[in-house]
Amino acid sequence: MDVFGPDRLELRHLQHFVAVVDAGSFTSAAQQLDVSQAAVSRNISSLERALGVQLLVRNSRSVRLTTPGTRILPRARATLASVDELLREAASGADTVLLGHAWSSFGARTQAFQRRWQREHPGTTLRLVHHNLANGGLGQGLCDIAVVRDPVSFGPWPHALIGYERRFAVLSSDDPWARRRSVKWDELRERTLLVDRASGTTHAGLWDGEPKPRVLPTGGMDDWLAMIAAGEGTGVSSEATAAQYRREGITYRPIRDAPPISVHLIWGTQDAHPLTPALVALAIDLYRDSLALQPGAS
Repeated sequence: MDVFGPDRLELRHLQHFVAVVDAGSFTSAAQQLDVSQAAVSRNISSLERALGVQLLVRNSRSVRLTTPGTRILPRARATLASVDELLREAASGADTVLLGHAWSSFGARTQAFQRRWQREHPGTTLRLVHHNLANGGLGQGLCDIAVVRDPVSFGPWPHALIGYERRFAVLSSDDPWARRRSVKWDELRERTLLVDRASGTTHAGLWDGEPKPRVLPTGGMDDWLAMIAAGEGTGVSSEATAAQYRREGITYRPIRDAPPISVHLIWGTQDAHPLTPALVALAIDLYRDSLALQPGAS
């Protein structure tokens, strides 16, 4: 079936189909759409020819959906909703920027980032969008720019190092270590580490020599925290997680001598959002105090 052939599928066909179903008749749909009843009838017939199925059974007083019509109606509604969303996004244009992140955004700096953005860039909209992907959703076209943490493969994307974050041990609150003020990096060698397989920043290669910690992969942030709270293992994450994910049954303790986590912004190689330089500059400024954590810094 070629829906793009002579009887091609058009958006107005779907609009008229949904309108007839919602209004309950061709006459009422025509009144709501401000077109003639004949135009509605033609568009429904064109849709049926394009799809090769009958969608509606008509009589003098009402219409009812056929079995194919019942199946297709939710898809028609979803298609029209997607087009509406596309038009809204296009209308917002360069005034809206989507900032993707796999977890924790900028941690304790997030609110300051949002407030400063509003003050310094009035008339624009900054939306934080969460996607549990190592690239924050950039590779899937789900955002304009993304916060990522080491280790990450930058692939083809331009990127900027914005700063560093301390590592924290993430413990069940009844873990004996939860009563301590801090944890040593080498102590973690004897632990089972729970790591989010999609976007985690911890791996056994961070420890030189032997033994190395046993690493157990988990799902997203909720599953990861639930397993830690249940005592199934220990987590290692950034200070941003400690700031953003305070939960009953979870205790965070700084790891005194752990290597820091580097934080980067990445963006598209072509048609980068015009607000990208401003976002990068603001993030670097907010992370300026973290440079003392830089490896080799005195």
